[in-house]
Parts: sequence; structure tokens; C-alpha cells
Amino acid sequence: MMKKNIKYLAVLALGLIACEPEFDNPIDESGVYKSGEADFSKYIALGNSLTAGFADGALYITGQENSYPNILSKQFAFAGGGDFTQPLMADNAGGLLLNGNAITDLAGINQFPNRRVLVFNEDGTPLGPEIYTGASATTEVSNNIGSSFNNMGVPGAKSYHLVAPGYGNVAGIATGAANPYFARFASSATANVLNDAVVQNPTFFSLWIGNNDILSYATSGGVGEDRNTAADMGIEAHGSNDITNSNVFAGVYTQLVDGLMANGAKGVLLSLPSVTSIPFFTTVPYAPLSPLDASFGPQIPTLNETYAGLNLAFAGIGVPERAIEFSTTGASAVVIKDESLEDKTAQLTAALTPLLGAVQAGLFGAQYGQARQATAEDLLVLTSSSIIGQINEERFAELVGLGLSQEDAGELSVNGVTFPLEDKWVLTPDEQTAIENARTAYNETIKGLAIANGLAYYDAAAGLAQAANGGIPIDGGIVTSEFVSGGGFSLDGVHPTPRGHAIITNGVIDAIEKTYGASLPSVNPSSFGTVTLSNDVN
Repeated sequence: MMKKNIKYLAVLALGLIACEPEFDNPIDESGVYKSGEADFSKYIALGNSLTAGFADGALYITGQENSYPNILSKQFAFAGGGDFTQPLMADNAGGLLLNGNAITDLAGINQFPNRRVLVFNEDGTPLGPEIYTGASATTEVSNNIGSSFNNMGVPGAKSYHLVAPGYGNVAGIATGAANPYFARFASSATANVLNDAVVQNPTFFSLWIGNNDILSYATSGGVGEDRNTAADMGIEAHGSNDITNSNVFAGVYTQLVDGLMANGAKGVLLSLPSVTSIPFFTTVPYAPLSPLDASFGPQIPTLNETYAGLNLAFAGIGVPERAIEFSTTGASAVVIKDESLEDKTAQLTAALTPLLGAVQAGLFGAQYGQARQATAEDLLVLTSSSIIGQINEERFAELVGLGLSQEDAGELSVNGVTFPLEDKWVLTPDEQTAIENARTAYNETIKGLAIANGLAYYDAAAGLAQAANGGIPIDGGIVTSEFVSGGGFSLDGVHPTPRGHAIITNGVIDAIEKTYGASLPSVNPSSFGTVTLSNDVN
């Protein structure tokens, strides 16, 4: 039985790739700094995980300390900026507890585990990111630590969550109705994030929200609805993995800007990057199957012989482009299920029945009715690397239950080889188009409101696109979006490293200077760390 575990392919090719984080970050203190038309004395940052300092799949102290708002506040201090406080976690492990226990789903899976670290074999060979096990989580979300914080970034928040009453109600955490991160610092069980920010009377604000309005759909491989095309587009109809309707986003975002500006505050708005700029979607190749692999290569002749009959059936029902074949000389694409394709289950079953009999033809028809091999236009999510080539246990049990032998069931249950990768592991072109259409609309809203209200605007999307296309030069090197080795993104493939946050900070500073006539010191990104190389994080 072929079992192939593709472990974070980029990591396996490392020479040596990163340095330990450094948190003594020098700046250029020469020159005279000024706030211009802005007032930095009370700076409030509103947003989601990108604002909070979330990294490596968790929120932890050193990530928070190197969030772009915290770095930015230190630069504001040179031009009248005041103290900047954050709802710091209790440790550097990163996990969450509710009443002393892990917060799990119905299947018992921990929804807020410890952070990831890069682990190695004894010989120094990188194994890839793993959940940190060197210390237990100590952050208890039912312990409210107060509500007056300058960093109001809430990991997991979508745009409309920032105005939702009760989003920080501890009683709603277990059912998913509330956010455990906000519960730690919500002013009351009925509070919303915006009001808790506004009541602090900010003089200056940053707003970076909307990423999760498309990102949750994207990271789930498009498992969700595009509320721009669904029949019911209201907030109450939006599911956790849905793309937020663009009109809903525009209305909520306008409410956020109006609220933050109500007392005369100025601020900066940040645009939303393309998912194709982050390594969560660019690391695992669409064709990762190699004939040189000891567990895959010897299976190719048998697989191709089996698929030959299926390919004839595809041709017979008028879809020869869905033919599946593995290369004996080069890399082969994985087999995926594409729900945008016309479901050919019935026709395929009918075509295969004379060859296989009704029972097996039905199995093959259902399994490959919407199957095809991936192309360069498809994006495999980072987490797919751990299941490609592995037995799909659910499908295996289903086939055994239908009367197949364990051997036959196993042969038909290999993820990406004989069993098409499920939708949650792949972003198809149609799904990417839905994401990009929404992102474009969101960014038009953000930029339009910045112009209309005389606010600074930082095109974070352009900056991250540069990291993905050639890289961003810094003192002594270059930062790219390559997973681990690029230095810009943490081990979850989505959130920036301290170095990435430093680059974002400089972009924000540039936008503020141009809009308000301010003069602020920039930071040196090369003095900030990238990823943690060992389990020793505490």
C-alpha cells in the first residue's frame, strides 16, 4: 500500500534559512521628528490577527511585542506619541484555556493549540513546523484583564464582528458565538470591539480589517458560500467560511471609520493583500508526486493501467480532458475533486458498468464524477502537504462498509492519487476568482473612504505582492514570500514574522508622512527576527 507523507516541501530543501528573533531593535535617531497635522498622543489600532501580532498559528507574547502597531507606537513616541498597551498573553506557548481546559470542537480537536516551531532531526535535518510541546498553555480566557488597550486587534475577527454586541461574551465561546481573544479584554458581555476602542477617545488610529472576510473561505479551500452570489446576502446568513458580501463590507467598514473619526481622530487605512501573495497557498506544488519516491514510483504502471479504462470512459462520455495519467519520468499532478465541473457520475457509471459491473461502476462513477488532475492554475493549501499520499480513513471505512476488502479499499483511498483531494485542500480557479472579486471590491471601499475622509492609505497589498514577485530589499538581504526561507512570513504561512511587521510599519509610516506632513523614524527590518528554529521558546 502506498503511503506518502509530503512534509512541507520548501523546508526539506533548506540550506539554512532563518535567525532567532531579536527584540532589541535599533532605529535611526538622527534628525528632527514631528507629527505634522496628526496627533499621536493616543493611538488605537483596530483589526484582526494581523494587528494583534498573531504568528506561527497562535497569539503569544513575543509576537504581540513585534506586531506592526507596537513597533509603530515606538516610532510615534519620537513625535508626541504616548504609551501603547496590549492585552498580552500569559506565555510564549500560545494556546488558550477555557475554565482550565482546551477549547475543542465536537470531534475533540483543540481549536487553539500552542504555536508552531521549526523542529529538526538530531543530525540537523529540518522536519518542518510542529506544534510546540515544551510548555503547556496558561492563558485562561475567562480571566478578563481589562478593556483599555491600545492594540484592539482580535484574531479571527471579520469586519462585521467588530460591531457585533456580545462578541466577547465568555458564555458564547464554547458554541463559537463569541471570540475568546476578545473575551479577555471586552468591557462587558454585551460590548463590541468598535465601541471599546472609541470610548478610549483616540487621537490617531490604524484600521486593517477585511482579510478574514475572504481568508477563511480561502484557507478552507473554498468550503463556504460566496455571499456576493448567494441568494441571501445579509450578515445573519453569513457562515464562518463564507465570503462577506461586498455591500455588507462597505456598510460595516464605513461604520468603523465614522466611529473612529467621531471625535476628530485622524488615521491610516490598510488595504487587503491577495491570497496568492502568501505562502499558505504557494508552497505545496500542484504536481508533487515523483516517480523517484520509493512508495509512489513503483505504483505508476499499475495506476496508469487502472486509469486507462477510466480515461476511455471519460472520452466516451465527452470529457477526454479529464483523463488521469501519472508520469514515469517527471513530477505528476495530484488528482482533485473540482465541484465547478459538471457532475458526470451517472454517465460515468453507465459507461463503466459493462466493464466492471454495476456495483464497482457505481463506486468509480461517484468517486471520479467531478475528478481531474490539478494544473498550475490550482492552489493547494499548505496543510494538504500532510495528507497527500495518505489513506483517507473516512473513505477507507466507507468502502469497507460497502463490502470491499481492506486491500481494495486502501488502494482506492489514497489522497490525491486514487481518491481525489477534497475541495477543502484546493483553491480552484473559480474559487480564486470569487476571492479576488471580493478583495477588489473591499479595497475600492477602503481606498475610497481614505480619500473621502482625508485619511492616510497604505497599500499593503502592493507591498506583499512585491515580496511574492522578486522580494523586498532590506539592509543586508532580501525578504520574500517563500515559506520559512523568505523571512517575511511565520510558520503558519499566513501571518508576518517580526521582520514582516517591520516592513509593514515602514510602509505605514511612509503613508502617514505623505498625508499629514509628519516626519517619523523608520525601522531597520534586518534587525528583526524571522522564525524560531527550535522548541526553546520560553
